[in-house]
Amino acid sequence: MKRIIVVLALLLLASGHTAFAQNDAKAKAALDGLSKKINGLKSLKANFALHLAGASGKVTDTKKGTFSMKGGKYHIQLAKQEIICDNKTVWTYNKDAKEVQITNYNPNEQTLSPSKLFTNFYDKEYKYHFAGEKSFNGKMCNIVELTPVSGSKQFSKVQLMIDKTTSTIAGGSIWEKNGNKYQYEISNYTANPNIPDAFFTYDAKSHPGVEIVDLR
Repeated sequence: MKRIIVVLALLLLASGHTAFAQNDAKAKAALDGLSKKINGLKSLKANFALHLAGASGKVTDTKKGTFSMKGGKYHIQLAKQEIICDNKTVWTYNKDAKEVQITNYNPNEQTLSPSKLFTNFYDKEYKYHFAGEKSFNGKMCNIVELTPVSGSKQFSKVQLMIDKTTSTIAGGSIWEKNGNKYQYEISNYTANPNIPDAFFTYDAKSHPGVEIVDLR
């Protein structure tokens, strides 16, 4: 689920830095509104809930947390885990194991990455279409669905529910080819919070007794 959580954060990071093709006018209008809203932000903070449903449709696992973003940097906070990236290094801190793994940030190894999302990610790698409107958590949303052009992607489809009033992502779903479906909810957006750059690096001094596993 760690990979999906990172993908979710990057999807929101993507929304303000992407050029959209005109293959679906309604989808483009919804995405342009989202882009205009997010693109003007220097930083962003929000809460999320991510629910895993197997092929049967039954939810088998739920993760709740907070993510913060600033440019290409992100910091995801969960009850038992933190994932931190300063756009060069990734720290994955497992609180129960008292261990932090350090890896080089390599956008080429990720299905969704800031280097791709800052350019014309949707145009090159995904087709998208407007899938109607739906009330979600009391918000009327435009639904945009994206399908990968290449069969090599680990996802078969990604859905965005874009709040018509605020032009922010309220939730959606991610379908994996193995039959799993991840449903996500986004809430409590904070625009332009004052987040120091140090928040996007792991401070070993503040975590005494934590084993460091450097995989770089």
